Amino acid sequence: MATNPKVLSSNGKVILITGASSGLGAGMAREFAAVGYNLALCARRLERLEQLKAELEQQYGITVAIQSLDVNNYDQVFSVFREFAAQFGRLDRIIVNAGVGEGRRIGKGHFEINRKTAETNFIAALAQCEAAVEIFRKQNYGHLVTMSSMSAMRGLPKHLSTYAASKAALAHLTEGIRAELIDTPIKVSTIFPGYIRTELNEGAKKLPFEVSEKVGSKALVKAIEKQPIKAYVPDWPWKPLGFLMRNLPLRLVNKLS
Repeated sequence: MATNPKVLSSNGKVILITGASSGLGAGMAREFAAVGYNLALCARRLERLEQLKAELEQQYGITVAIQSLDVNNYDQVFSVFREFAAQFGRLDRIIVNAGVGEGRRIGKGHFEINRKTAETNFIAALAQCEAAVEIFRKQNYGHLVTMSSMSAMRGLPKHLSTYAASKAALAHLTEGIRAELIDTPIKVSTIFPGYIRTELNEGAKKLPFEVSEKVGSKALVKAIEKQPIKAYVPDWPWKPLGFLMRNLPLRLVNKLS
C-alpha cells in the first residue's frame, strides 16, 4: 500500500526507515518527525504504520508515506525503496533498522531459528543496502545508516552467538560500503546501540546499563544527525565498554554478555 505525499514540510528532507512499526524504528520516526523530517516508513504490520502515520502527520504537520514490507522478500525491498524515492522525488537518508533479536545456543537443534536470525539481520540488510546505495548513486548524495549492535564487538555465547555474528557482518558490510563511497557525497554510518528496552526484548530480565525506548530513540537520532562514521549509543558507557569488549580475554567478555 502506498500513500501519495502531500506538500513536504519546511525542511523538505525525507528519511526512509525500515522496521518502523514498533520499537526503535517507531521511536526514531517520532523523534525525526519532531524536528520536521518527512518520513517513508515500512514494516510488515501495516495497521501499526497507519496509526503512526496519523499520529505524526497530525502532531507535526509533516508528510508520512507508508508501505508494507517484509525485508526477507528481496524483490519487494527494491520495489518499495524505488517507489518511495519516486513518490518524494528524493530520499535524503535511509536507515536500515529492520531486524530480529532471536537466537539459540549452537548445536541444540535450533538451526531454523538461527538461520532466520542470520538471514534477516544480514542478507535482508544487504538487500536494503543495495537498494539504498542504488538510489543514492543516482542522486549523487544521501546518508546510509545501518543499525548494528554492541553485541557485534565480539563473538558471544549462548543465545547471542548468531545474533552477534549477524550484527558484526552488517558492521563490516557497512564499512565496506563506506570504503567504496569514501570520495563521494554519499555518507555512511554504522550505529552500535547498547541495551535499549523495547518491545523486542520486553520479556528479558533487566539488562546492564539499559535505557528506555524513548531515551534510546532520542540518543540514536542525536547521533545519526551528526552523520558519524560510527557511533556507540548511548555514548556513555558503551564507547569505553566497546573497547573493553574488543580487548578483554574472551572468558571475561562472556561475563559482560
